[in-house]
Amino acid sequence: MNPIKTHREGAILLVTLDRPKANAIDLETSRIMGKVFADFRDDPELRVAIITGGGEKFFCPGWDLKAAADGDEVDGDYGVGGFGGLQELRDLNKPVIAAVNGICCGGGLELALSADMILAADHASFALPEIRSGTVADAASVKLPKRIPYHIAMELLLTGRWFDASEAKGWGIVNEILVGDQLMDRAWELARLLASGPPLVYAAIKEIVRDAEDSKFQDTMNRITKRQLPSVDKLYASEDQLEGAKAFSEKRDPVWKGR
Repeated sequence: MNPIKTHREGAILLVTLDRPKANAIDLETSRIMGKVFADFRDDPELRVAIITGGGEKFFCPGWDLKAAADGDEVDGDYGVGGFGGLQELRDLNKPVIAAVNGICCGGGLELALSADMILAADHASFALPEIRSGTVADAASVKLPKRIPYHIAMELLLTGRWFDASEAKGWGIVNEILVGDQLMDRAWELARLLASGPPLVYAAIKEIVRDAEDSKFQDTMNRITKRQLPSVDKLYASEDQLEGAKAFSEKRDPVWKGR
């Protein structure tokens, strides 16, 4: 049974992690997810992805400790994109929405943090409990202190305590909280909105954000103005750039072609 289910609707790809009982990720599942997201990245017809979990109880608890006990190595081959196929996937310049439908902890929270927007069901819960299994939440240790207040990030990393969707939203970890049966409706609504937008602009935004993460402001600005970022160079030479200006002057909706 394939642990990853996909569904296409126009320019949107829905990816569902459906691996009973808890949607934990082993090495094989991670490699499958990497292939799915790499194909999404490389498919010119797809513009937005949604990642969610099967069922209503678990989004993803992260690493499959049972598989690890049976021989899966924690530093084994996770496949392209690293654990869960997203957090180390190079040049992913398309929006990804995480729809957190339940328990989201450990590597599952790191997977959600790899998305660009996070929607959470009101019953969702979160934690980074790696300390209790004698390992480190490596990706979260890199990302979380950059996204929320340092002392809160360190508390969550060092204690492994659980927190609910309301607290997650309060710290800016999630964008919206939805009643459980409204979660996927909202995820699709948001995905359709993004899919109707300018894909070349989205690509430029994502590349600029990545470049700026470890650069000085002026260094990134210089790369933008000198068109040294591939997505920015493509945007500035595109039909879409001209179409945006024409549509504005003609007071009509633009028609984006992604070229």
